[in-house]
Amino acid sequence: MDRNNNSTTFTKFFLLGFPDVNPENYTSVGILLLFLYLTIVGGNIFMIAFVFYEKSLHKPCYLIFCNLAMVDIAFGTVTMPKIIAKYLLKDDTMPFHACFVQMFFVHYCGTVTSFIMLLMAADRFIAICNPFKYPVLVTNRSTTTVCLLTWVIPIPLIATIVLKTIAEHYCDYNVIEQCFCDHNSLAKIACSDFRHVKLLTFCIFMAVLLCPLAFIIFSYIAIIITVLKISSVQAVYKTFSTCSLQLLIIGIYYVPRCTAYITDQKVQMHLSVRIMLCMLYSLFPPLVNPVIFCFQTKEIRDVFRIKFKRILTNQLKASALKTSSTFSEQLKPSLG
Repeated sequence: MDRNNNSTTFTKFFLLGFPDVNPENYTSVGILLLFLYLTIVGGNIFMIAFVFYEKSLHKPCYLIFCNLAMVDIAFGTVTMPKIIAKYLLKDDTMPFHACFVQMFFVHYCGTVTSFIMLLMAADRFIAICNPFKYPVLVTNRSTTTVCLLTWVIPIPLIATIVLKTIAEHYCDYNVIEQCFCDHNSLAKIACSDFRHVKLLTFCIFMAVLLCPLAFIIFSYIAIIITVLKISSVQAVYKTFSTCSLQLLIIGIYYVPRCTAYITDQKVQMHLSVRIMLCMLYSLFPPLVNPVIFCFQTKEIRDVFRIKFKRILTNQLKASALKTSSTFSEQLKPSLG
């Protein structure tokens, strides 16, 4: 793709990946990344299927959890296969336009996740601070509608960023210093004045991160104040245990992401540190969310416990019947 001066002179990018990894360790890194990807996809699909199968979990809060699981699967599927191919298949090239498609979905999934976190906080805020209005305001139908909006609203925002980014010129250096294509990495290698696009992008990213985060902080302050007014110790414990689960997930998502975005604007981090931090806040939440949901949510634990006891009881009954049948067969010749 040869064009005039100040224009793109190549048709593909190269993914740098982890710069400190030696070539002899590529296979091990690729296998580890493949394992992480399969764990993310498998864990989140299991959670969605479990909620879908178990009718007692067909509630608004679990519908929100399922949307979070879907966006976690989408993010992993958008980012992981290409970096796995780099280390397992030695394929580190990314076609020019495919890079911007990946960039769109990377930031789109991040924005959807931020909005879903807001919904999780709003669900708990209404349930605890306005419990009598909760059954009226928060239904499966209303939750489905709002979840759908969280998937639709980010499209024009992220599309604007991608269109402005792809319109810039890339003419000298085509190595993406990251494990996937994102705006920050592409902005670093553009050869035109990128300041206005970077400012617009930074403002949009901060808006979709900090506005939901501000509401989340406000809602949990209100929740804490409301809970402290409850006289029952058991009720206080139950409420805090429910909210602590969501606060843990929210903290895992927001704290490192906001730190990375703000720090990268003010401090020049070492390349390896920046890449590892990005991969940490990108992959750790979707990796641990299914575990947190399954083992920290009391209702899901109770369903697991009931089903496990039922399976164990059925197996014991089947084993007892088999033993009884075998004993009867052995007893027949002696009776004869």
